Amino acid sequence: MAQELIVDAHAIHAWYGSSHVLHGVDLKIARGQTLGLLGRNGMGKSTLIRSLIGHVAQREGSIHLFGQDATHARPHQVARLGVAYVPEGRSIFPNLSVRENLIMAARPGRDGRREWTLDRILTTFPRLAERLNQMGGQLSGGEQQMMSIGRALMTHPELIILDEATEGLAPLIVREIWRVVDDIRAAGMATLIVDRDWRKVLARSDRAMVLQKGQVVLEGDSSVVAKDPALPGFLGV
Repeated sequence: MAQELIVDAHAIHAWYGSSHVLHGVDLKIARGQTLGLLGRNGMGKSTLIRSLIGHVAQREGSIHLFGQDATHARPHQVARLGVAYVPEGRSIFPNLSVRENLIMAARPGRDGRREWTLDRILTTFPRLAERLNQMGGQLSGGEQQMMSIGRALMTHPELIILDEATEGLAPLIVREIWRVVDDIRAAGMATLIVDRDWRKVLARSDRAMVLQKGQVVLEGDSSVVAKDPALPGFLGV
């Protein structure tokens, strides 16, 4: 039996003003599946993500999430359907404590699940437990990224989107972030990953897509995409 699709986007076009960024992109993610989204900077990866979650107003095509038509859904409606977004740049609240940043988003999942409690987040990210009462703006970049991921998990999503989650972080923090990505996958949560470390993305994803100039140029099982001789050229490596 085919896996249930939780993301089914077809013929997505997107613009910023007069700039046509996406050109008819299809994207599908099955329940529990991890998709790696690859491509050089400026190829449309973040625009595709932002189109899926309602942040790009100028777009065409159809988007279905969890079987519901979400083509014209606003970001808060997408979140309520069960999608969590960890944006590039983290977007934490600097004047709230670590505890407040985490619990502000807490809610049960679509099916009432509550396994990602504050205690579990603090066990997953021990550094946050040590800084629970500090303001978000006092944390290092890596600690803020941990907090951003923890906040997303406390919404109990069925799909979590990680956009450049390791960007600009120290190697020790990067290893910790990838460990948590492994834990998320092991928990059966669907994941969409964008990251410059394409080798780690391919090693941790079931399927992969490569964008070039807003179009899909490679797609398939990650193990197959990893061996495609055209991949280095598309990634500029």
